Amino acid sequence: MPPTVADVSGLLRVLAEHDVEFMVVGGVCALIHGAPVSTFDLDIVPERSVANVDRILRALLSIQALHRDLAGGSIAPDPSRLRGSGHNLFITRSGPLEVLGTVGQGRDFAALASRSHPVDVGDGLTVRVLDLDALIEIKREVGREKDMATLPILVRTLAERRKLESDPQTS
Repeated sequence: MPPTVADVSGLLRVLAEHDVEFMVVGGVCALIHGAPVSTFDLDIVPERSVANVDRILRALLSIQALHRDLAGGSIAPDPSRLRGSGHNLFITRSGPLEVLGTVGQGRDFAALASRSHPVDVGDGLTVRVLDLDALIEIKREVGREKDMATLPILVRTLAERRKLESDPQTS
């Protein structure tokens, strides 16, 4: 049985080893920014060119990814789905992975690139991560109950980060 909680480091490493161009969004993004939240999966927004989707597909196959199917079926990753704007929810041998074509009000990788930056997440691994203020905007746009519940935590984390950055005494 596949794990129900993502091995985030393992998933990020597989994506990096396959040269997938992507950014981290969602709960793991919040954690990287220092927000005290819980998450069970890794959410990414990839660049959706044909070449990058081919790399994503190879990465997914290497971790035995299958679409999460509530009916119990086994649906393999499909390049046409990965090139689309929808959400691809996978279960892998390294836990849940969500490959999102767009987030919020239809924002894709290109639309979000200027609102993200590379972050060293340890063990020599650097990944592109959505900025915390952009994550807050997207959570507000989506407006799901779980997103609204984490908003105060994200807003507080952003305020604390800004305070630390602007206070020369704490630098």
